Amino acid sequence: MPPPTTRSITRPTTRPIMRSPWQAGPEAHTEGPALVSVTEFTADRHSQTVPIALSGLRLRRSWPQTPGAVGMWLWADPWHKRSGSVSLWTGERALYAFVGRPDHIRIVRAHKNRGTARATSWTTDRLDPAAAWATAHALLSDSTPWPSKSVHTPEGT
Repeated sequence: MPPPTTRSITRPTTRPIMRSPWQAGPEAHTEGPALVSVTEFTADRHSQTVPIALSGLRLRRSWPQTPGAVGMWLWADPWHKRSGSVSLWTGERALYAFVGRPDHIRIVRAHKNRGTARATSWTTDRLDPAAAWATAHALLSDSTPWPSKSVHTPEGT
């Protein structure tokens, strides 16, 4: 009898990432330049992923009235306990105003001891949501390393 064959298991080079539909903000008509922000939260336990994702969905409801918001996606990688957002803004001032909102701060504080967060941002000369998502997806799927520059949150968050 011939020896049993063995197969090597290869993992896909990209992680499966689910995303919400594009949610336009009040500045969706902007042509550029734009600031792209990518956030990622990795929960310590799988049981924490749903409450964290629900918090993001609650924030998303206010998106159409968020000053300086161009548009955004929420994303999730439940197998790896990760979720976050990819958002486009008219500039840093608008992003920091959102990050400093009481509802955002409350959510960050509620979950900060339940996992690890990281964020980054970059500017583009013209608004191109498809290109922004492609660059963000490369970060989120680990095909491109995260830059060392990170978005800072207000004191105490």
